[in-house]
Amino acid sequence: MEISLFFAFGFGIAVLLVFILLLKINAFVSLLISSITVGITAGMDAETIVKTVTDGMGGTLGYISIVIGLGAIFGEILRESGSTEKLAAALLRKFGVNSSPIALSITGFIIAIPVFFDVAFIILMPVLYGLQKKTKKSLLFFAIPLLASLAITHAFIPPTPGPIAVAELIDADLGWVILFGLIVGIPVTIISGIIFGRYISNKIYVAVPEHMDLADEEKSVPQSSKSFSASDDAPPLWGILGLIAIPIVLIVLNTVANATFKDKDTFLYEAISFLGNPIIALIISVMFAWLFLGVLRGFSLQKLQDLSAKALGPAGIIILITGAGGVFKQMLVTTGAGEMLATEFAKLSITPILLAFLLALIVRLLQGSATVAMITAAGIMAPIIENMGLAPAPLALMVLAIAAGASGFSHVNDSGFWLVNRYLGMSELDTMKSWTAMTGILSVSAIVIILILSLLVA
Repeated sequence: MEISLFFAFGFGIAVLLVFILLLKINAFVSLLISSITVGITAGMDAETIVKTVTDGMGGTLGYISIVIGLGAIFGEILRESGSTEKLAAALLRKFGVNSSPIALSITGFIIAIPVFFDVAFIILMPVLYGLQKKTKKSLLFFAIPLLASLAITHAFIPPTPGPIAVAELIDADLGWVILFGLIVGIPVTIISGIIFGRYISNKIYVAVPEHMDLADEEKSVPQSSKSFSASDDAPPLWGILGLIAIPIVLIVLNTVANATFKDKDTFLYEAISFLGNPIIALIISVMFAWLFLGVLRGFSLQKLQDLSAKALGPAGIIILITGAGGVFKQMLVTTGAGEMLATEFAKLSITPILLAFLLALIVRLLQGSATVAMITAAGIMAPIIENMGLAPAPLALMVLAIAAGASGFSHVNDSGFWLVNRYLGMSELDTMKSWTAMTGILSVSAIVIILILSLLVA
């Protein structure tokens, strides 16, 4: 029985990799096909396979689709209002050019909470070009700190889609994930962004690329962001920071209350628990954003509807892939392969956190997408973790371990690699020496810190 389950699991993973890497089939379809393959190979009947697929998809998407959708709308309104560039400009004025890597790291760390990585990077590229032209320093001096902080926040700190999806698949508390994400993310940003950025900018000189002339830059920046970036008409800084902080503060308060309140029947606890639910917290954030960044700033209701619809496009892809990851997880549970894997891995002299990291890293190296790597690794680890009975804090560290592995060593099969390559105008080799090396340092330093934390909270 164990041999057949091992074969079913291994064959399912092989099918997944073949479909994604060789046949170039969408990750959503590939995950569904590999899940069905596991069921067929394990000897399940057709009715049970179909039921497992629908149960896995429905059980995952009931919560995650709402959270990711709301988060995408929130981020799109921030972007369209010019809030991201206002925040970047304010921090650069505060820190000055010499300390601009710190300012850019803080900017990226904050902006990537509500805004997708690639969108945030494209919006802020004109700021980097301006700094490079003014100082004549290598563009990497400014770009690497920003890229590191964007990548870290995008993978480590909810309500970005990746950590939310992983937390849902392994049943981790988002408040704990946010707390540990900050604890891990800040030193990793310093190491991989600021310190490495200073080092590599002395080794590789990059000027503003010729192909990114003024006309090209203007195409890459949303009209609203350009119109607000140099104007006092942009939203006030305190308002921008307050809006971004709302969902994080509410979710963390819920986690703190859950851990400290002995009497769970009080009105105060119930109020905090309700407001701190990620769905409610994000609804509140979206409503405030609609009002203060939209309606009160002259956006029509039709404009806000269009922005919401636009935001749900990329969010829908992530939602479907996450649902397919839930199907894969459910198939492992239903076939018994998950319990079998948990038993076998328990015999190995490798910690579950390191195992989760390595699984995510392997998938990342093979197929490129950090999101797919996170969801695939979480789907494999979920039934294993289920049998371990982990407390909330170690579960949150498991989420971060998967995020650390999925963020590592971006190379030519990752769209992020080519985004950086084009906007910085580097050769493929220099992109590997800078961007790929940075993501590698990010990944390794993160897992080291996570392993140390796991010893403290065990």
